[in-house]
Amino acid sequence: MLKGFAVPRSPRGTAALTPPPPWHYAADVLAVEFWSDPEVSATMLPQEVELDARSNGRSVAIFADCQFTANGDEYLDPARYQSREFLVLLDATWRGSQIAWCPYAYTDNDAAIMMGWVQGYPRKLGVVHQTRTFAAQSAASPPLGRNGRLAGCVSAHGQRLADARLTLREEVDRLDGLFDRPVVTRRYFPRLCAGAHDKPVVDELVLCIMDNVMITNGWIGSAELIFPEVHGEDLDMLGPIKVGRGYRFAFSFSVSCNEILANLAV
Repeated sequence: MLKGFAVPRSPRGTAALTPPPPWHYAADVLAVEFWSDPEVSATMLPQEVELDARSNGRSVAIFADCQFTANGDEYLDPARYQSREFLVLLDATWRGSQIAWCPYAYTDNDAAIMMGWVQGYPRKLGVVHQTRTFAAQSAASPPLGRNGRLAGCVSAHGQRLADARLTLREEVDRLDGLFDRPVVTRRYFPRLCAGAHDKPVVDELVLCIMDNVMITNGWIGSAELIFPEVHGEDLDMLGPIKVGRGYRFAFSFSVSCNEILANLAV
């Protein structure tokens, strides 16, 4: 009997790309808020999801240096259970409720790709880096303090997709405008059948439920962000026309389920 939460299923179940949930995440995060052309941002949304007119094209670009685990101390296998990730969250609405919509996401870990697809995040393989800080003081470790400077970047297939730079200004207890909207994603899996390529097996709008959320060591400051135009990617369409605050913080949460909001396949 084959076992495993995800493919490949195997006799012992240990070959699966990811163990069964709950999944627990911890990360150091850099984030930058920015605004795009609202008409362009609206084209990134599926049916039933609309751009939040009150936000006027606001989005957040997020870089995360992550470690994750299930309930088997998987974090003791760091080669498999560490990842670096990048995603964009657009301010949107669903049936009048404010949400954050994820049109693009990248990671350097195959388990993270699978976990993302299960949750509805459209993760692709990428290379993500961000400035790290360390407890031992050094010129190589920028301080988490006023005027501390940090950067993040993401590339795929040898092409740079995004660059961000932050200068920290103020330590804060609340990160207003960040993670104050529930994230909605689209679980989509196509059908490889002649005449039915436009009739996916799975097409769902889902609410990504995060439990045990903790945000600490929060800083805000000024930021820069660019999305270079590259072949084979559409991220540059969201190229910022204005950049707002930068954020740096530590983040942890758990995932055990999604809530299906709508079945778009019917």
